[in-house]
Amino acid sequence: MDFGFNLTRTANASAWRLLPNRWDFVAFPLIICVLALTAVGFHETLAPISTLQTQAISLDPANLPEYALRTTLRMLAAMVASLLFTLIYGTLAAKSRRASMVLVPILDILQSVPVLGYISFTVTFFLALFPGRVFGAELAAIFAIFTSQAWNMTFSFYQSLRTVPRDLDEVSRGFHLTNWQRFWKLEVPFSMPGLIWNMMMSMSGGWFFVVASEAIVVGNRTIVLPGVGAYLATAIGERNLGAIGWVILAMTVVILAYDQLMFRPLVAWADKFRMENTSSGNVPESWLLDLIRRTRLIHQLLVPAGWMIGKLARVPLTLPSLQGRLPKFQIGGALASARSKSRNPSRTGDIVWATIVLALTVFVVWKVTVFVSTGVTWSEVGHVVWLGLITLFRVAVLIAVASVIWVPIGVLIGLRPALASKIQPLAQFLAAFPANLLFPVFVVVIVKFNLNPDIWLSPLIVLGTQWYILFNVIAGATSYPNDYREAATNFQIKGWQWWRQAILPGIFPYYVTGAITASGGAWNASIVAEAVSWGNTKIVAHGLGAYIAESTANGDYPKIILGIAVMSLFVTLFNRLLWRPLFAYAEARLRLD
Repeated sequence: MDFGFNLTRTANASAWRLLPNRWDFVAFPLIICVLALTAVGFHETLAPISTLQTQAISLDPANLPEYALRTTLRMLAAMVASLLFTLIYGTLAAKSRRASMVLVPILDILQSVPVLGYISFTVTFFLALFPGRVFGAELAAIFAIFTSQAWNMTFSFYQSLRTVPRDLDEVSRGFHLTNWQRFWKLEVPFSMPGLIWNMMMSMSGGWFFVVASEAIVVGNRTIVLPGVGAYLATAIGERNLGAIGWVILAMTVVILAYDQLMFRPLVAWADKFRMENTSSGNVPESWLLDLIRRTRLIHQLLVPAGWMIGKLARVPLTLPSLQGRLPKFQIGGALASARSKSRNPSRTGDIVWATIVLALTVFVVWKVTVFVSTGVTWSEVGHVVWLGLITLFRVAVLIAVASVIWVPIGVLIGLRPALASKIQPLAQFLAAFPANLLFPVFVVVIVKFNLNPDIWLSPLIVLGTQWYILFNVIAGATSYPNDYREAATNFQIKGWQWWRQAILPGIFPYYVTGAITASGGAWNASIVAEAVSWGNTKIVAHGLGAYIAESTANGDYPKIILGIAVMSLFVTLFNRLLWRPLFAYAEARLRLD
């Protein structure tokens, strides 16, 4: 009898766990709404491309919810693609010394290529991939947004993989974790706080180029996709200040929505990956994460997925080591000696690899030179290099000013999770605020007071990119171990000594990552900021960004390639001569071991 009673009680308990509770009735409508909106947005992409010509962008505010939905779905699709790219590319660059010789410089070049540069050559490809369908144009827009998101996230992940504490790495090897297990159980969790803050920055930074991605103008061809960016471009063209006000309101609502529904839960969830030995005084909170945890039926539905993911992460899958295999069952000096030998590649292999890379580089340079020479003279090349020096000076000065302002503020926010949760939506909104919305103010003021555009258009370059520094510093301060802070307090380290010996070394790798992406983003922003318009009034500053913008509008491909090549050269040299040595110093001397 007792056995039967226990079976009955167990069966009743199992059935009770499958019944929804009051929290399920709150969460289910949210999930259904998200799925329905996603389905509606995807259905619109299957329409014939001719509908883009017949359905002009309307400035009626009633259309803004649909436009905001289309833009948000594009940005989320680009974010998913960026995350996959980050995990694959960042791992290869961090794990293989030979691959990093190629992948890291390529990443420098990719982040320096302006969004307009990608659009100029990818629109035709994607339209040909899906002829006669809006889906091709949608992919071109998503790819353009992807190029404004992926590089920042990849640099952050790469920096985290290169600075994993040595003691944790030794522990993982002591447990004989395979490369696959160590990647998912150590390296990805360690990188998660910084990666999530950079995902926020990437999502917000995507708004800066959403106009270029949704209102595509290449030569005589114009493709306008329904969205907030196209709405904003139309409002600027018609000088409609009321419509611009509606855009700001729509952006505010969307930013608050994905802050509450995506990033706030991710920040609260990632807090468990903080590297520290003592508990944090303030823990980030998320009402949505708490809601999901309180649900009964939804929680039971998510348990199998979580179980499968956990099992996949623990599969003892042995992947080919990118650094060379280590002999097992060796300890002490023998293990160190074996590891040293395994990580010391043969000189012959280095020579062969360097020769292949050099040959490919020479081939690419030769092909670009041949193409550019068909429509560009040597005097034009010298002129473009001079314009690049002008933009370089602007970028260097603005990044220095932004660093002085935002590093202390980022530390203040990052060390106070309660303050960070309040500042986070405001920082995301400011980061997402497109410089295009300030064009009317700058144009009117410059024209009215007859100001020099070379000086007064410069702030537009850094308005959208300074946040890379802020968000990365916040990520670094958030990841700073709480036991280190307590040790500094116990030893009464204060003032400038605390900045110099405690916090700045701890956040320096994150700052360098933010500065690299901020400088690359500033070069990209120069395309938009050095040539601004308000209706029929256009103001152009001297610089490489204005040159590329005008060449793209004219469809002059040799000049577009020349401008992109010069910009890539400047960014790569700037990173190689300044940021990379600083990053190597941070990796070697400032690791939190």
